[in-house]
Amino acid sequence: MNSNIHTIVEHYARECAGEQQALLRTLGVIPAPTRQEDLRAIFCRDWFLAQGATDVSIDSAKNVICKINCENASEYIAFAAHTDIVFPDTSELPMYEEGNRLFAPGIGDDTSNLVNLMMGAKYLIQHPIDTNYGILIVANSCEEGLGNLDGTKALFAKYGAQIKAFYSFDGYTPQCCSCAVGSYRYRISCHTCGGHSYVNFGAPNAIEILCALVEKLYQIEPPVEAVTTYNVGRIEGGTTVNSIAEDASILYEFRSTSQSCLEIMEQAFHQAVDSIRDRGGDIKIDLLGIRPGNGPLDKDALDAFTKQTAEIISTYYEGGIDYAPYSTDSNVPLSLGIPANTVGTVLGANAHTREEWVYPASLTPGLKIVLSLMLQYAI
Repeated sequence: MNSNIHTIVEHYARECAGEQQALLRTLGVIPAPTRQEDLRAIFCRDWFLAQGATDVSIDSAKNVICKINCENASEYIAFAAHTDIVFPDTSELPMYEEGNRLFAPGIGDDTSNLVNLMMGAKYLIQHPIDTNYGILIVANSCEEGLGNLDGTKALFAKYGAQIKAFYSFDGYTPQCCSCAVGSYRYRISCHTCGGHSYVNFGAPNAIEILCALVEKLYQIEPPVEAVTTYNVGRIEGGTTVNSIAEDASILYEFRSTSQSCLEIMEQAFHQAVDSIRDRGGDIKIDLLGIRPGNGPLDKDALDAFTKQTAEIISTYYEGGIDYAPYSTDSNVPLSLGIPANTVGTVLGANAHTREEWVYPASLTPGLKIVLSLMLQYAI
């Protein structure tokens, strides 16, 4: 790493450690269910403006976009962290401290990473520098669950291939993900006329029909080009032990790191459903969400991009790098062939539980990672 960048990063991280932790405690109690991120979005927009940013907006997807050096830019580098958390709370989130740990729902996923994004952006706002590209700072919506990455999808629908590289700050250090786990998720419902279990015996049963579908789904041979999995995660329906079930439904998903494998699985799924349509039930398919897998990537370019990111992480973290594939906002650019990394910038545990915690002190090395990644684009 450039020694001048290293000096700047070390000084800035020490200087703002107190402010950084205060911001975490403020932001960490603001509720932000997926698709209801309004309060956090407003807070982030106003915070960027208070730091001196002049081009900040909230788009129709509830992404907060702060533009830096974008006045004459035709190409951009995007740095993002998601505002939503996995829990449905709409009132102030509970927060408490024990020893050197800070507990709150979503405090690591993704509030701490969002704080590091914001503090890195503050340096760029208040210390104007020339950059090779316009910089997009994005506090994005809809990363969790059935948000289906809609915030990042909206970002790329607007800017597309103008974004030359993408960094998502999410998860725990030393994560450095460059491989997308895509998924397709469905609800399949069946409706029949039902009836009495004795008097109408033999009439179509919605549960039995969907059980036949489940058997067929588990006979699908996944493509072997990439790791591909599938799962029926929920089945429900019927009313009483002596009633032929009128209604039933299942939840089904398949996952892969390859977009082409996902498309093969999609075709096999629809064939399986079509094969049980003649059993006397009305079958309905609801697509709950799509997270794309890896698209037409230049492997050598992506490997070089990821190596540079990993070297920056290793400057501030002792230990091996976690290169495992994940399902994150980076799925979207990776599906489009755009280099992307998802980088964890905090130490903690118990993500997606109400007992999630982080070490507030780990924000400091995390901020060093974030700002170093940003400053590498300085001229």
